[in-house]
Amino acid sequence: MSQEAIQRMLAANQQWAEDVQRAEPSFFEECAKGQSPHTLWIGCADSRVPDSIITGSKPGEIFVHRNIANQLKLDDYNALSVLRYAVDYLGVEHVVIVGHTECGGAAACLGAAQNPSLDLSRAVATVPSLPAEASLNRWLEPLTRHTASLGLSSAPHAEALPVVVEENVKRQVENLANTVTITEAWTKGSKKGQDVYIHGWVYDISTGILKDLNVTRGPPGKASKPARA
Repeated sequence: MSQEAIQRMLAANQQWAEDVQRAEPSFFEECAKGQSPHTLWIGCADSRVPDSIITGSKPGEIFVHRNIANQLKLDDYNALSVLRYAVDYLGVEHVVIVGHTECGGAAACLGAAQNPSLDLSRAVATVPSLPAEASLNRWLEPLTRHTASLGLSSAPHAEALPVVVEENVKRQVENLANTVTITEAWTKGSKKGQDVYIHGWVYDISTGILKDLNVTRGPPGKASKPARA
């Protein structure tokens, strides 16, 4: 296997570190003292959606959790641990669920949902080449079931996929609002005293622009506070 890509990344990192050190001599020293991110980004693992780059952010500004199709599940201890740490111990003010256009996970779920042979009374194999109990299919099954409920069975794929992407983000924002971490922050106050707001965005890969879906929620009785992209 070619090692060119690996060597290229290591060389680019060396150049980047030298450039940053030259421009901001104290940058890495300050980074080593700790982090104070303002936002937790829960996004898709897609390589075309690099959170820091598309928001013009520096290291230390965004705490990140990414997975297939930007899911926030109430039984996912990985994501829930990230959320708890970000809110209670890092003091983030914003938690953003970020989907994106041309999402492969959402597209797979749409394809499965539009399949006339879909049987929701059984475990769903969203990726038909894998058994239903495969980890990828178990991960995607809730989104496939949700997609099947959207009434898109006869809609053209190009028209239906953006709907699935946006509805998925909205559903994950709702899940986020129902986590223990967020409900406690809203009802009892966060451990660090900051107000916490949750948001839903979609990144358009074809334009590079983030779209706010206007589903922001925050502590009861307080106006919505826009996240800093």
